[in-house]
Amino acid sequence: MLLAIDAGNTNIVFALVDGREIKTRWRIATDPRRTADEYAVWLSQLLTLEGYQRSDVDGVIISTVVPRALHNLEVLSSKYFGHDALIAGRPPVEWGVALDVDEPQSLGADRAVNTIAAHALHHGDLIVIDFGTATTLDVSDFNGAYKGGIIAPGINLSLDALVNAAAKLPRIAIEAPKDHVGVIGRNTVDQMNIGIYWGYIAMIEGLVSRMKAEIGRPAKVVATGGLATLFEQHTIVFDAIEPDLTIQGLALMWERAHIGG
Repeated sequence: MLLAIDAGNTNIVFALVDGREIKTRWRIATDPRRTADEYAVWLSQLLTLEGYQRSDVDGVIISTVVPRALHNLEVLSSKYFGHDALIAGRPPVEWGVALDVDEPQSLGADRAVNTIAAHALHHGDLIVIDFGTATTLDVSDFNGAYKGGIIAPGINLSLDALVNAAAKLPRIAIEAPKDHVGVIGRNTVDQMNIGIYWGYIAMIEGLVSRMKAEIGRPAKVVATGGLATLFEQHTIVFDAIEPDLTIQGLALMWERAHIGG
């Protein structure tokens, strides 16, 4: 099986993939100081709990937007799994799609991997929305070429900024408002929740509308990230939700490099 590792700014996701089927996944807070030995102890325990062994892993691939975390993940792969990790975007796992932007080298690995996976799963022009530390909206054309996108503050970042800057505002959980219609809150918590939740939906709908107009052709909207299903309740902007898009992209890239095709 493949161990696919997606190292993001907030969390690192480890997933066991058999072919293109995700068997299980685990998440840990991103900390560039965490050593390969620490990862190994944590991951070995989780493998055992799920009925797997380290010897079940016959390949490792890593995507990271946190360069300082990469070395220890590579050591984890070689020392504890006996495999040199493939790194997304580096030979022999180059992107394999055109990055038609001004500074292709600055594109986050997760966004490139998402583009590859989305194009493999869906046809035509695509807008991929990833609800992560930042909320990104990425456009690829019908040939799979990455054409550009938008970076906006993630919803949790926005909420943290609001709470940290306003002394009297409480920290709240992000949830769909109880009143599915009204946007006039009667108390502070409801007003904050409405502002964050409906404000984010309005931003996404507005940006997608503008992007579609600029593309000039029908474009399917694919959402990923943990909060996508939360927003799905109250917007029709998403055509598909792929919760594991980055892991699916890594599995596809490993397959192409390791097996060919």
